[in-house]
Amino acid sequence: MAMEATGVYWKPVFHALAEPDGLEILLCNAHHVKNVPGRKTDANDAVWLAELLEVGLLRGSFIPPAEIAVIRELTRYRKKLIEERTRETQRLHKVVEDGGIKLDSVASKALGVSGRAMIEALVAGERDPQVLADLAKGVLRKKIPDLTMALAGRFGDHHALLARLHLDHIDHLNTMIGKLDVQIEAVVVPFAEQKRRLMTIPGVGERTAQTVISEIGVDMSRFPTADHLASWAGLCPGNHESAGKRKKGTTRHGNAQLCGVLVEAAWAASRTSNRLGARFRRLHRRFGKAGGKKAAVAIAHTILVIVWHVLRDRVDYTDLGNDYYTRRDDPDARKNRLLRQLRELGYDTELTPLAA
Repeated sequence: MAMEATGVYWKPVFHALAEPDGLEILLCNAHHVKNVPGRKTDANDAVWLAELLEVGLLRGSFIPPAEIAVIRELTRYRKKLIEERTRETQRLHKVVEDGGIKLDSVASKALGVSGRAMIEALVAGERDPQVLADLAKGVLRKKIPDLTMALAGRFGDHHALLARLHLDHIDHLNTMIGKLDVQIEAVVVPFAEQKRRLMTIPGVGERTAQTVISEIGVDMSRFPTADHLASWAGLCPGNHESAGKRKKGTTRHGNAQLCGVLVEAAWAASRTSNRLGARFRRLHRRFGKAGGKKAAVAIAHTILVIVWHVLRDRVDYTDLGNDYYTRRDDPDARKNRLLRQLRELGYDTELTPLAA
């Protein structure tokens, strides 16, 4: 049996059809089974799907097992709540700025311990900049003169009301995120070993490992090779060739949640001293000054390939070293290249080998 994936409406029908044993159901991407333009009706679409299924031209989408689907729903909702908390924090900053309070121009984190105490005091009715600045803690107390000037504004009662509502909403979102974290940790317990192995990859933390497991599962038999997984995720270059010329191809559409978390992991890995960090810096130099985003996507692809091997082979990640690329260079070729660059700069050099 074959059916199209239409938003979330396919789920009850799919699960109802999947209950009988022995019935194979192919859930197809609607983008892959388009009919000839001008013949679009629901009845014609059903006939077209049946014809494609008869000749074996349909490819089913990846449907995660029930235990993985639970983790996926929880992690995706957690991401939505984190995004909403960020938006609510930005709204709070806007209210504070509108009141003439330039707290974030002095404090690196406006909602840190000190910043939260100052905003709470403003909401409570305190308007004296010196009193507000004296609420600073830790290293921020060194900036009390700057804070005094930054906290002298025109914060009114309506600003206080809006700030109170924003703070309460942020606290509520923090509570919800905390409950989700506890529940996610509980449902990921059966996959604790896979999560630990994923966390051996540079840039992959606990939340990243949880998201990876929720999106692709732990059984890599669904993806014959790492390239199949990268193509499904949308982390491989697209093909755009015409008249024998290969043009620029952007990455394909894939799993947005997986791509996003892997790109974040790539940026984290770029600041490490290992093979992934070295590869990021090499690619960044190759792509130019503004090539950081391209390099991050390339490293995300590399991390996903590593994830496939780690989960398939059930092994920890073994780093190849920060000098992986340089130690493979031919010393003579590198020497000649550096000499040529010096000559191009107008220098005549004579090399003397160092004593052993």
